[in-house]
Amino acid sequence: MKQKLLLISFVLIAFASNLKAQSKSIITWKQATSGGYTYKYVTGDPTHSRFYVLKNGLTVILSPTNKQPRIQAYIAVKAGSKTDPADHTGLAHYLEHMMFKGTDKFGTTDWTKEKPYLDKIDALYEQYNSTKDEAKRKEIYKEIDKTSGEAAKVSIANEYDKMMASMGGQNSNAFTSFEQTVYTEDIPSSSIDKFLTMQAERFRNPIMRIFHTELEAVYEEKNRTLDDDSRKVNEAMFAALFPNNNYGKQTTIGTIEHLKNPSLNAIRNYYYTYYVPNNMGVVLSGDFNPDIVIKKVDDHFSYMKAKPIPAYTFEPEQTIVSPIKRDVYGPNPENLTIAFRFPGASTRDARLLDLMGSMLTNGKAGLFDLDLVKKQKLLSAFAGDYTLKDYSVLLLRGNPVKGQSLDEVKDLMLAEISKLRKGEFSDDLITSIVNNAKKDKIIDNESYVNRANNLMSDFTSGVDWRTDIATINELSKITKPQIVAFANKYLNENDYVIVYKHQGEDKNIIKVEKPAITPVEVNATSQSEYLKKINSIPSTAVKPVWLDYQKDIQRAKAGNIDVLAVQNKDNSIFRLYYRYDMGSWNNKLLPIAAQYLQFLGTKTKTAEDFSKAFYKLAASFNQNQIITTGTEITQVSFNGLQENFIATAQLYEDLLANCQPDEKALAGLKTRLKRARDNAKLNKATIAAGLRSYAQYGPSNPFNYALSDDELDAITADDLVKILHSLNNYKHTILYYGPQTAMQTALTLSKVHKTPAAFTPYPAKKQFTRIANTGNQVLFANYDMVQAEIYWIRNENEYNPAQTPEVELFNNYFGTSGFTSIVLQNIREAKGLAYSAYAIYAAPVKKDDRNYFLGYVGTQADKLNDAIKAMNELLNTLPESEKGVTDARDNIRKSLETERITQEDILFNYLAAQRMGLNYDARKTIFNSLDKINFATIKNFHSTQLKDKPYTYCIVASDKRVSDNDLKKYGELIKPDMKQIFGY
Repeated sequence: MKQKLLLISFVLIAFASNLKAQSKSIITWKQATSGGYTYKYVTGDPTHSRFYVLKNGLTVILSPTNKQPRIQAYIAVKAGSKTDPADHTGLAHYLEHMMFKGTDKFGTTDWTKEKPYLDKIDALYEQYNSTKDEAKRKEIYKEIDKTSGEAAKVSIANEYDKMMASMGGQNSNAFTSFEQTVYTEDIPSSSIDKFLTMQAERFRNPIMRIFHTELEAVYEEKNRTLDDDSRKVNEAMFAALFPNNNYGKQTTIGTIEHLKNPSLNAIRNYYYTYYVPNNMGVVLSGDFNPDIVIKKVDDHFSYMKAKPIPAYTFEPEQTIVSPIKRDVYGPNPENLTIAFRFPGASTRDARLLDLMGSMLTNGKAGLFDLDLVKKQKLLSAFAGDYTLKDYSVLLLRGNPVKGQSLDEVKDLMLAEISKLRKGEFSDDLITSIVNNAKKDKIIDNESYVNRANNLMSDFTSGVDWRTDIATINELSKITKPQIVAFANKYLNENDYVIVYKHQGEDKNIIKVEKPAITPVEVNATSQSEYLKKINSIPSTAVKPVWLDYQKDIQRAKAGNIDVLAVQNKDNSIFRLYYRYDMGSWNNKLLPIAAQYLQFLGTKTKTAEDFSKAFYKLAASFNQNQIITTGTEITQVSFNGLQENFIATAQLYEDLLANCQPDEKALAGLKTRLKRARDNAKLNKATIAAGLRSYAQYGPSNPFNYALSDDELDAITADDLVKILHSLNNYKHTILYYGPQTAMQTALTLSKVHKTPAAFTPYPAKKQFTRIANTGNQVLFANYDMVQAEIYWIRNENEYNPAQTPEVELFNNYFGTSGFTSIVLQNIREAKGLAYSAYAIYAAPVKKDDRNYFLGYVGTQADKLNDAIKAMNELLNTLPESEKGVTDARDNIRKSLETERITQEDILFNYLAAQRMGLNYDARKTIFNSLDKINFATIKNFHSTQLKDKPYTYCIVASDKRVSDNDLKKYGELIKPDMKQIFGY
């Protein structure tokens, strides 16, 4: 034991010395010129990011990295709901939606013909906005609906998305928050010219077309928030914290009154006010030459003209002199939120706030982690910072165990805050946090997507990138007395907002009523001349890279265990996995034992000692749990710094081999599990998952294959410890990604990871078989909500790898490609029936199992019949578009060309292929088969697999809003109770 502690101390001293050496280097802004452009950069920045400001004021941030031939792009506007007019809340979010509808050059087949209709719709909405008489409003809306239908005949829905898909774009989206609206794309680097041409045009003259169906999608989004208890808690918290600032006075999605009374003129005025270059930033991270790309950005966006931006002003918030209490009600489990107000994101105090959050919760050694979660006083507890430009928030959230009041949760969390103020925390906690922050920063910089996200976030919130880079060095100098002083300055006993989330009916919900909408044309086969121009822009050919499992994976033996490794030649991070081909289907107690381990110690160290030691080593686990179990796979996982590799492995092996039964910990775990099981029955997503499993496997299914209440009560500490002690006796594979070779890893682990000469056979596995659909059924679960969640389930034929290419193309065309898919175009764009809708023909995770079909629509309960009808029409009649098939084919091809499976993902791809009975990279087969597939192929697939077939409808909705008579129209109605769904 002394030897292990000496080793831990040694690596910590080395780590601290390294940080000290780094802190001596001055991190500062510098200026340089290259490629004819002057830019700023931060010395010591591992991302090598360049910051340009063009002549018109547009900020351009470029962070080159050649790990993958792709670029994450953000076009960010420093305007969000905070700058919405008080009489038109939700406006910034509206505009975000409309920025996907095109300009006078694309999104239309005939702008000259379309424009008079759109002008008329503008005027009608102004009348509608100002009219109070409901009868007159309905007449105006009928005219809006009629005129919109005429305009839609010459519009092209989703042409923007089609353009992005055809160039290999992924994750095309946008989001609006308090002070930012951000448009996001992930594109092949070879398509940069197409992308910039497209974006420059997009922001030149956005046209508010197809507005009333998009407005209905926003209504649906609003209704989703009415069913989202956590969002209601946050809104109540912000309203109480910021009565003077629009953080609290307005919500991002807006009020129902303003949603019902939109003004296109107000939206357009907002665009002209805030969508100006000196208020915008283009952030690109990925595979490119910044000298070349900056000129391209300048050439495309130089047309934009700078103009003054209205300053946002507000009265400073007054000090809270006594706790401000709010109550929120809803069907989800109860919880408690406490929020303290702090200065804005650009301040030093906001950076210390992040440290404060880590001192309370970091997954292992924070005060909440050790005192509340590890000791099982709460079901869960979280603390974290929410930084915004004007103010920041320290947010505390606790979930009670069974039989515990929310006031008891409050007292427990505030007692930990009191410990911070008194300095009652470990002296080395700050050092451990800094060590973990360093490791997390290295991991963060591995991803071109994370780089871009961090740069964009700092830009929109006004944080200096230099301070971001210098934060670790700055935090390493923070002392315990400074933390105590900081806590006493801001975390006063009465200076907070507290929100009680109660489980119960929310009587204040007023849902947005559905308007009468006539489905509009989406013109899926049409194409503007501008799109043809975009497609004609040449792009550099990219050669795809397929995995070769023999060449890409190193192999070795650690005793009788296979070691599969991929070497990390970029940094000092390692990731280690022990993978067992058994799970809860082999032993129902295995997941319980995996959870139990975190609460156990040995004869020489407590559970808290182990948590602190892992955290000091900057060793992280998957989901903060060392062992995770699925139905058929169990996995032990770590990531950390290679210098701490052996110490991390030794610490784990000590815990696993020598953990001691702890009856008190088991009693606490049982209480936690019972509360978690009760909470699961209050979660609509979990209930829906249970219905889907019931639909695929019948009344006895994987979802409800769970311990009964009696079985849970009967578990003993010895039962669980026996499982843990014997875990290494079962066959498993070691997976490693890190600086070492497979042979080096095997030699290292063979000294500490002991296994028997012969492995114990796995326990017999429970078998589940997907049932055949012989007729339509409806599985219904009652849930107090505004929306209805509808799923279509059908079990299909056995998996056949030869079918993979046509399945991939069908899915992309039909239901998985977002706004370019047939499903979303018809259900959302044409009919305004949903905010979200998709469909997928899915392969199983292992050979000799059956494929299955899954469709989904989330809609208002009063649109349930319309939504089901719309999806069923698509299941029985596949709309034809050769252009759509071509776009889907191009998107798949270009995505595959630029996809690079790297790091430990190579190992998991290999193991997934093994489970499917494959010894090759299936992507190559898809790529080589694409040109052989056309619309006739996928139409035949649709006819064979989906058309006129029976389905099981899984519906979660309120029985007050959905009638049995409606449900029975779609098949035999079955209403399983919660015990039938959950198995307990």
